Amino acid sequence: SRLLVQEGITEAFIAKVKTRMSRLRVGSPLDKNTDIGPLVDLTQLDRVKGLVAEGAKQGAVCWQPDVALPSSGYYHLPTLATGVSPANILAQEEVFGPVLATMTFRNTEEAVELANNTRYGLAASVWSENVNLALHVAPQLKAGVVWVNGTNMFDAACGFGGYRESGFGREGGREGMLEYLSAKLPLGPVVKRAPATTKPVEPAEGVAIDRTAKLFIGGKQVRPDGNYSLAVASAKGRLAGEVGLGSRKDIRDAVAAARACKGWPEATAYNRSQVLYYLAENLSGRADEFAARLTELTGATAKAARDEVDQSIERLFLYAGLADKFEGRVHQPPARAVTLALHEPVGVVGIVASDNAPLLGLISLVAPALAMGNTVVAVPSEKYPLLATDLYQVIEYSDVPAGAINIVTGRSAELAGVLARHDDVDGLWVFADAETCARAEADSVGNLKRVWTGNGRSLDWTSVEAAGDALLRRAVEVKNVWVPYGD
Repeated sequence: SRLLVQEGITEAFIAKVKTRMSRLRVGSPLDKNTDIGPLVDLTQLDRVKGLVAEGAKQGAVCWQPDVALPSSGYYHLPTLATGVSPANILAQEEVFGPVLATMTFRNTEEAVELANNTRYGLAASVWSENVNLALHVAPQLKAGVVWVNGTNMFDAACGFGGYRESGFGREGGREGMLEYLSAKLPLGPVVKRAPATTKPVEPAEGVAIDRTAKLFIGGKQVRPDGNYSLAVASAKGRLAGEVGLGSRKDIRDAVAAARACKGWPEATAYNRSQVLYYLAENLSGRADEFAARLTELTGATAKAARDEVDQSIERLFLYAGLADKFEGRVHQPPARAVTLALHEPVGVVGIVASDNAPLLGLISLVAPALAMGNTVVAVPSEKYPLLATDLYQVIEYSDVPAGAINIVTGRSAELAGVLARHDDVDGLWVFADAETCARAEADSVGNLKRVWTGNGRSLDWTSVEAAGDALLRRAVEVKNVWVPYGD
């Protein structure tokens, strides 16, 4: 556990903590007067002792009260560590023992930064006489549950769960119930991996200027780090264009740009909706161009291509309308408190789209993520990537902040693995072949990111059931903030 104390009250507060710790009773948990019981086994006791010793070596000052310990059992003296730096092992690791690490802060911004400087995010308590200040801090904390002027308050009607490496599941509340349910999304065709061939396609018909579409990272068109490109064939087998061959370095740059984009997550839901409306309007102005590109690449009829473009525009309008309407809830637990269930963006979301409905499928995944305030690193269809590179030209003049949408073309299987292993990617949606989906889930185990895959199937993106709340729920984390009231 970490305790963050404002500098002005540190000395007096620490003195009171020591006084209270001196009165703690250590003993059998079956005794109702006991404050602290034993650890689970000798291994855990040795681990706690080792962490305390290492923390002291790293500069922490460890104080223990003069209290009696039972003669048998795996007991550890309650320990107060002061002078703990943010990098100290006691501040970075979960001790799971009676150890309290304290740090000081000067202002609210520094307190939030220190509190979020951890891989974990299960729960937090905010203590202040100023409730306005407490409610200002609570949404900024990367924790699944925040108690204001209280701690360890639970009720089955209110969700409980963590962020980051504390896990992303929920127990209790509506969100806890949804963990046991699965939306019946309409399935599309089985996704097959594109052959990794470098054989040249037939030259384009007539006289054409060679064009290589760049990647779209941080609001700019940039060349791939490796300076390699992929030839894209038309439905007739002729050269339709070339795109950059994205690599691990390009994904890293895209994730960094997405993380640096603060304006989009912090924008109001209304502002995000207006940007998505504008994006849809601008796409509609180039509908004929996108329909022609779809026909060229996929061989679809003119009507089918135009229908896909129109549905893509409708999908953008749908999520623009839902951006400020998919809201949280207020729970009323049986206590003198209300619990605010806030919908917060997952963070940086990686999206790997399939070849099925290459434009509609990409927009159907990117739009809900953007609507909820996430920033996106998108890997478009490997077979038809020129639709995505045409799309970022629309994005450039649609008031979308730099870094909110990043597009990296290349080999879907390779780039999906890079996104899965990247520690700064918070969520990953993969609609690729079964092997790529399974590998993405396996590669993400080390960083516990939220992964949603089609298990080798695409969705039927033309269905109205492939849009709406089911996708929006994937794009949010639910934070429960407990606010007590009354004297």
